[in-house]
Amino acid sequence: QGRLVESGGGLVQPGESLRLSCVGHGASSGFGLGYYAVAWFRQAPGKEPEGVSCISGGSRTHYVDSVKGRFTISRDDVKNTVYLQMDSLKPEDTAVYYCATDQMSTCFRADRWPTFSVRGQGTQVTVSS
Repeated sequence: QGRLVESGGGLVQPGESLRLSCVGHGASSGFGLGYYAVAWFRQAPGKEPEGVSCISGGSRTHYVDSVKGRFTISRDDVKNTVYLQMDSLKPEDTAVYYCATDQMSTCFRADRWPTFSVRGQGTQVTVSS
């Protein structure tokens, strides 16, 4: 079983940018993120988890409406890493961000992304002036 490790969170002001990274460990045993749909979801205090973005095994990208045009998901298969570039950040983007995969190639719907079975420990993103 592979595992995911997120990094890149932090405290930024509104309008600034962050890039989150999600590294897959266990590629030598078959956990290659390039084959899988990998999603980002977030959870703010007191709120339900919310899907943010997903990149499929075929590298099709999906975004929820609230982040379209501001966030960009991408992957580097050599590094076994999926990135989430977040621009024009808003206070409402404040949350713990998780990456996750169900080890399948399809993203499915955004409401499934927080239910993916393999997830990292999360990284905190705080947007505040």
